[in-house]
Amino acid sequence: MPFEIKRAYWIYDVPGGVCRGAHGYRENQELVVALSGSFDVLIDDGKEQKSFHLNRSYYGLFIPKNTWRVMENFSTNSLALVLSSTDYDVNDYIFDYEQFKREVGA
Repeated sequence: MPFEIKRAYWIYDVPGGVCRGAHGYRENQELVVALSGSFDVLIDDGKEQKSFHLNRSYYGLFIPKNTWRVMENFSTNSLALVLSSTDYDVNDYIFDYEQFKREVGA
């Protein structure tokens, strides 16, 4: 792990066609694992976008700070585990993509 775990949470029962996330963090880093089922994680550093399909519980996706992320295409009964480097702080979130790009200098 590239960070000390301060928080853990789960994402589950996501209805078909619904996205989760669609935000960035100023300081928080995350490790996302598909414990069950599958889903896609789209990450964006303001310059480059990549998509990762998570479907194995023994692989995790590290998401560094200053990265926009969207989770989508959840399979039925999927379960995502998210390990975070910081305690919850609403002020760490960036919910507007244009603001995110300004803050990361894109």
